Amino acid sequence: MNRNARRARAIAIAEAKPNARMVALRYLMLAAGATAACLALLLSHFI
Repeated sequence: MNRNARRARAIAIAEAKPNARMVALRYLMLAAGATAACLALLLSHFI
């Protein structure tokens, strides 16, 4: 593996890790928002 191929591979790995983390974070925030919306809906029915 020459220097350019090694560098390209390192860049690809470095870019792939935050993307996977961002996808997980996005789903977590979506779940938190859905939970908050459901709680607000339930609370509005009981008040």
